[in-house]
Amino acid sequence: MSLINTQVQPFKVNAFHNGKFIEVTEADLKGKWSVLIFMPAAFTFNCPTEIEDAAENYAAFQKAGAEVYIVTTDTHFSHKVWHETSPAVGKAKFPLIGDPTHVLTNAFGVHIPEEGLALRGTFIINPEGVIKTLEIHSNEIARDVSETLRKLQAAQYTAAHPGQVCPAKWKEGAETLTPSLDLVGKI
Repeated sequence: MSLINTQVQPFKVNAFHNGKFIEVTEADLKGKWSVLIFMPAAFTFNCPTEIEDAAENYAAFQKAGAEVYIVTTDTHFSHKVWHETSPAVGKAKFPLIGDPTHVLTNAFGVHIPEEGLALRGTFIINPEGVIKTLEIHSNEIARDVSETLRKLQAAQYTAAHPGQVCPAKWKEGAETLTPSLDLVGKI
């Protein structure tokens, strides 16, 4: 069963954010767009490249009214040290969520039971707490956060313009389509 258009289930986890430990719940995802980016673990080789990419694009996510959350199966204590010791991770201004009990990795379908780690999963959640996009893939392939930003902008556009769809490679400001019988077989 797909998680698309389903409500985020209740959860409570701890995170490291801007020098402090904070609690994050499903209520924090409501009222604004949210992007959850799951990664296997702290202190790895590929994950810091993704966090750095997210950090370099963070202003664009904030401009779009979205918060970014990084999630690994480590503790929030590990994330504090990771933030302090990795130049790439140290750029993060968004919450680094620890999920050692696997409540989030299981709820979002990215848990690898035999490893106790997460697959690389990306989820865009609307202000009502409904999952609008998801991408899950193998851990050896890092993501390009600019594509996540494009998907966020497309989800925001279609939410604000019911009846419109964003075609392939759509970018903010580009033309959209209004589905109709007249378009069938014409594109």
